[in-house]
Amino acid sequence: MMGEDTRKNFIDHLYSALQQKGIDTYKDDERIDKGKRISDELMGSIEDSKFFIIVLSKNYASSSWCLNELLKIMECHKTTTHIVYPVFYYVEPSEVRNQIGEFGEAFAKHENEEAAGKWRKALKEAADVAGWELKNTADGHEAKVIQQIVEKLSLELRSINVRIDENLVGMKARINNIVSSLGTAPDDVSMIGIWGIGGKSFIENVREVSNASLSGLKSLQKQILSDVLNDQGINVSSENEGENMMWRMMRGRKVLLVLDDVDCMEQLQALAGDPSWFKPGSIIIITTRDEQVLVAHGVKFIHNVNLLSDTEGICLFNRYAFGREIPIQGYEELSRQVLRYAAGLPLTIKVLGSFLCGKSKLEWRKLKKKLELSYTGLNEDYKEIFLDVATILKGWPKDLVIKALESCGFHARICLRVLEQKSLITFNDKSDVGECVGMHDHIEEMGRNIVRRSHPDMPYKHSRLWIDDEIEDILANDLGTKATRCIKFYKERLNPEIVMKGLRKMKELRYLYVAQQSLYSNRAKRNPNCLNDFGLLCCNKVSPYFPDALQYLHWNNYPFGSLPKTFQANNLVALEMINSKIVQLWEGGERKALKKLRFLGLSGPKLRTFDLGLTPNLETLTLGGLGDLVELKIPLECQKLRSLKLYCAKLRPFDLWLTPNLEELFLEGGDMVEFHMPPRCLNLTSLNLKYLKLRTLDIGLTPNLENLSVMHCYDLEEIHMANECVKLRSVYLEGPKLRTVDLGPTPNLKRMDLHGSKDLEEFHIPECPILTHISMSYSKLRIIDLRLVPNLNMLFLVSCKDLVELHLADECQELESLTVMHSKLRTLDLGLTPNIKMLNLEGSYNLLELHAPIGCLKNLVRLDLSGFLGFRSFSFRLNDNTSGIVNKSLKVRPLAELHFTLKTCPFHPDNNLLKFEFTCFHKDDIPPLIRSLTKLISGGACACTKLPRFSRSIGRLRR
Repeated sequence: MMGEDTRKNFIDHLYSALQQKGIDTYKDDERIDKGKRISDELMGSIEDSKFFIIVLSKNYASSSWCLNELLKIMECHKTTTHIVYPVFYYVEPSEVRNQIGEFGEAFAKHENEEAAGKWRKALKEAADVAGWELKNTADGHEAKVIQQIVEKLSLELRSINVRIDENLVGMKARINNIVSSLGTAPDDVSMIGIWGIGGKSFIENVREVSNASLSGLKSLQKQILSDVLNDQGINVSSENEGENMMWRMMRGRKVLLVLDDVDCMEQLQALAGDPSWFKPGSIIIITTRDEQVLVAHGVKFIHNVNLLSDTEGICLFNRYAFGREIPIQGYEELSRQVLRYAAGLPLTIKVLGSFLCGKSKLEWRKLKKKLELSYTGLNEDYKEIFLDVATILKGWPKDLVIKALESCGFHARICLRVLEQKSLITFNDKSDVGECVGMHDHIEEMGRNIVRRSHPDMPYKHSRLWIDDEIEDILANDLGTKATRCIKFYKERLNPEIVMKGLRKMKELRYLYVAQQSLYSNRAKRNPNCLNDFGLLCCNKVSPYFPDALQYLHWNNYPFGSLPKTFQANNLVALEMINSKIVQLWEGGERKALKKLRFLGLSGPKLRTFDLGLTPNLETLTLGGLGDLVELKIPLECQKLRSLKLYCAKLRPFDLWLTPNLEELFLEGGDMVEFHMPPRCLNLTSLNLKYLKLRTLDIGLTPNLENLSVMHCYDLEEIHMANECVKLRSVYLEGPKLRTVDLGPTPNLKRMDLHGSKDLEEFHIPECPILTHISMSYSKLRIIDLRLVPNLNMLFLVSCKDLVELHLADECQELESLTVMHSKLRTLDLGLTPNIKMLNLEGSYNLLELHAPIGCLKNLVRLDLSGFLGFRSFSFRLNDNTSGIVNKSLKVRPLAELHFTLKTCPFHPDNNLLKFEFTCFHKDDIPPLIRSLTKLISGGACACTKLPRFSRSIGRLRR
């Protein structure tokens, strides 16, 4: 009862209880003596902790590792910010203090070590601290002692004040002012408005997201519901449904909801329409630049965000300009001039301070235009890119921004890095599209003012146009000039005649982005814009026109059948026309080479052929549409083509021998039955094939391939891998006719998915030391051998109905989730799996034996054995009762609750179920899994009075 195993069990239970209480916890219960030096990681964890719980047992002092750890903890305890709580686990404090008894015997082996004196002192200090003596607390009931510890720490944590980052100058008083409002209505829903000028950085932006697309508010509703309910599977089909869902699903929950940068009533109505949506005690914080929005919504507590005072502004500026609280001598007056311009805006002060840091007084004095201190110091290319982002490219994915800027001749990657270093742009990671280029509203407005300031009332003289109404007016009235360099135009409906007339005078236009409503919509059908039978737009005989200076041309739903004859395109680097009416590249079938074109994307129902001979320097090509592409001519070797994507092409044989430098290949849909890779494709890193009619696939020599995906290729029978794919990291294969899969040497494989391969009979996997994820379904495999895959984290096998043998590595330390459903396994040996949290063996009707070493299920959160012993359902799940959701990350004690449902009651004489038995074998000194049960919960068609008979047959239940 007093051994190290029971001590470790006590620590595990305490750790779990602290985590369930929401206390951020670090556990180090390593009992192996690793030497006298504790790791830097552990050192940092100790220093960062607020509380230390030391569980002192009879054998504690036998480990020099533990003693060194204790020494560090007691050093931290001497400060005012660290608190030690000892737990005397079946050992007397006097034994620890004086190193006597069994505790002293454990310490004796260290008597001659250099650190022995320091360790003795640390043990004495720990023993003198008030803590918990297990056998004299709560009658030695461990669970009650743990409860006392958790309650003590919870009370201590409540008394710790919220820390305010001292770098946020002037925030303490403002935060305290807002916090004072939070306690005014504890039994009501508190809506608090924060009103003021933009100038602080926030993570989310309601205004931008909701205005970015028609589904913006709907996506924000989904985000709120997903966050509050911890359910990422929630779907919201409309804003109205979102409002109903929020009212219906969140009324019983206290929430803290922060809505940043709201600018209209519709946004508030969709996201926080009424206090009745939330449980009393909820707090909704709304930030806005328009106080009337808060007033109209009935927000009671409205706080005006005051700008920084002169003293606060000087403090913040000095930190960024001089790296200290006071300015360098001689810069005092210059600093005051900068601060007068900044007018208390924190972000402006930070940007200006960062820019001026390290500059001489002469450089400061030469900066005449204070409005753009950070802008005027840039070279011309950086200025152009800054203005492009402020007016056109803000919010775009980083890779698209780089492509657009490179098309216009800029060294985009370097320039963007410099702008980021100068705090003029940011990179924000968005899960759906990756990194996006961002810019604070204040800096964005500064950039747009730079564009507008010379001719504020004459937008046709601006270098960049981005406001739809202004663009429409300029084009409709033929006011275009050479001043315009960039246009971004979003409009539901465009009259191409107006556009073409307006573009004729914009001789220096280098960037044109047009997005309009699809030509195939109902509205377009009602107003066909004079489309003739060939898909060419007549428009009163106005021919299409593009300025020859164009470098980047993007036009969704382009209404013409080709590029105009008058367009020389000598400078064109990027051409993107998605869902267009393009029939052929050039009007009249002309063969005019696009020698500078690097990026090309064409799609539409009329595109039948494309000749790569017209684009000798092409790097990325995307072609496709609704299946009319029947010919892709490759008349010469395309050395520079790096990315090729084809959609719904009717190319039956497809030969890529003349594209040896491909890095990315994506083929989807169409009639392709033959596909030939280059014999040597040394640069290919990604191969993605979907909905093809291939029967065989020969990958060829692709030593740098990292990602291979073959999906919905229902006729595929054979895959021939290269001799070596040593860089392959991810494999996804889905082909019902595949019989054999042999990946060959793949030492860097991390994820493998094999789905729907109903004929798969042979599967060979070599040694994969870093493979963590395997998912497979509907195979005919009888044996799966994964003994050379030691670091699996997740194994998912579903409906492998012929599977009779599964071999795992002897040690699977990283395995957390194991699913084997509907197999013919009779035995399952889990080996050493101490971190497994989820075990699902549903439908494994033949399983008779489950072998698991002692302790391998100690972290189990969910166990599903549905289909065993005549049960329809036999599963375990630990619930977090405070939120009503399953927390799979919890490290919990052995199985706490067993839930099962019987088809009918087996103890009634009139049932037809077979007799069954439940037997548990265990050693007396080891607490078996079943003996850890605290509840047995039965659900079925009746409340069986013979349930205790069943209870006695499966173990000694506590209640």
